[in-house]
Amino acid sequence: MNQSNAHQSNGLQRVFEYHQATKHQFQAYASGPGYLDWANQPDPFRRYAGARLIPLDAIEPTDEPRYDDIFISERMPAPGAVNGQTISQLFYHSLALSAWKSTGETRWALRVNASSGNLHPTEGYLICGPVKGLCDQPMVCHYAPRVHGLEVLAEFDTELWNTLCSPFPEHTFFIGLTSIHWREAWKYGQRAYRYCMHDVGHALGAISMAAGGLGWRTHLLDDLGSDELALLMGTFRDHDAEREEPDVLMACVPAELATQETSLPAASVLSFESLAWQGSPNQLSPSHLDWGMDDITQQVSKPRAACQYRSVKNPPLSWPLPSRPVSLSRVIRKRRSAVAMDGQTRLSRDAFYRILHRTLAVPGAPPFITLPWKSHIHLALFVHRVDDIPQGLYLLVRDPAQTDALQQALTQANPWHKPPGCPQQLPLYCLIEAETQAAARQISCHQDIASDGCFSLAMLAEYTEPLQEYGPWFYPRLYWEAGMIGQLLYLEAEAAGIRSTGIGCFFDDPMHEVLGLEGRKFQDLYHFTVGGPVEDTRLTTLPAYPLELS
Repeated sequence: MNQSNAHQSNGLQRVFEYHQATKHQFQAYASGPGYLDWANQPDPFRRYAGARLIPLDAIEPTDEPRYDDIFISERMPAPGAVNGQTISQLFYHSLALSAWKSTGETRWALRVNASSGNLHPTEGYLICGPVKGLCDQPMVCHYAPRVHGLEVLAEFDTELWNTLCSPFPEHTFFIGLTSIHWREAWKYGQRAYRYCMHDVGHALGAISMAAGGLGWRTHLLDDLGSDELALLMGTFRDHDAEREEPDVLMACVPAELATQETSLPAASVLSFESLAWQGSPNQLSPSHLDWGMDDITQQVSKPRAACQYRSVKNPPLSWPLPSRPVSLSRVIRKRRSAVAMDGQTRLSRDAFYRILHRTLAVPGAPPFITLPWKSHIHLALFVHRVDDIPQGLYLLVRDPAQTDALQQALTQANPWHKPPGCPQQLPLYCLIEAETQAAARQISCHQDIASDGCFSLAMLAEYTEPLQEYGPWFYPRLYWEAGMIGQLLYLEAEAAGIRSTGIGCFFDDPMHEVLGLEGRKFQDLYHFTVGGPVEDTRLTTLPAYPLELS
């Protein structure tokens, strides 16, 4: 074994060990703080002192485009011009605040992109050329959601910009994401890295959906290494504030010009190290506890390398769905996480099938067009209150090529069969007909919210094979895909007039036992629940921004 292979093998083993060590079990939860140190709670807003702020516009909600239309090529909006207003709209509909909540003297912000515990470890960055109504020269900016503005961290000459984006279509720009792991580790301890990666997926999904509303498409530049991402976003610089770990960079391009086969020239990326960087990040907490975040981050650090991802042999099929009079912008801005379900609301069979269909990576449709790899996540569903569908355990196979492997792995299932009225194009199967509320509640850390909705689910990942094929750096990407599914479920629930919530606390191996899974070929990565919400009338809702349009 050469040195490179030995390093990868060791890193893969460390990832497997981390994943096993951070599983919740009936007899013990993963290591975490015994109490919440409120005096040390991280500031949810990173700001760069000394950086020039470019204010962005709040965007008035509109009836068009319709939410359903952005999933269909023939219906999606024509590509909008790249200017100050459309850049404002992209961030306003993806990473911005959506509202403030208050009770008594306590006040906290909600955001368009979902986050575990509403802690928001994800930071966003813009790299662009000259943009009418925004900037006269190329720049790197940090997005500041508290004020809905861009903090200019570096400006550079047009020659470098032209070289950097020469492989891309005209009007391309780039959005980057980083994670401040301490924001989640403060509350969740060792398991926090998982939640941070869920949140990267939520942000990726939110950006892809917002771009779709502008007639744009996003795709990951996944050949870039972690060190290069740090150069591009300026997080390589020394400072005393909490570390930001670079996660991903995506290109945003007009839809008809979108391509997955371009990358940034290496020499141009290296030039970013010598830019005149401005601004100093604020410290979020007076003290910190690592909880193993540095080690798992080091193990999954990605080298620069072209990624030869497996393609989908049998891509999911779409079928005509009527376009509902539901506004994309209103669905995006009104998305909320339910804090409890009413245990009564029922969902129609057709609405249930529509929601599941949206989670498939249908070619050309956001948000999964953003990802260059085939689907690795499948949905194991606890159906509680769906009309004309028996209660039971179901499986949505998001990559049909894995059907045989899943049938062999899920040893607790009865012979698979399609549920009543299920469209042939939807790869949904009934595994067991039974009352599932008690099991769903118990598996999701005894939380009633998992049993009181219309349905809940576990996101089951093809695990060992992609990690062995690509390397330990693929581990966070499994969570990104799960987070994107979660963000989509939030929007689908909102469009259907109900609500949903991500559930990060669940008993990993006991869920595997419910399915009859052994070994680690497939692993449970994320839970979700969808149903009729119970509103907390003690809370007051305030606008996201003082001058926000209603």
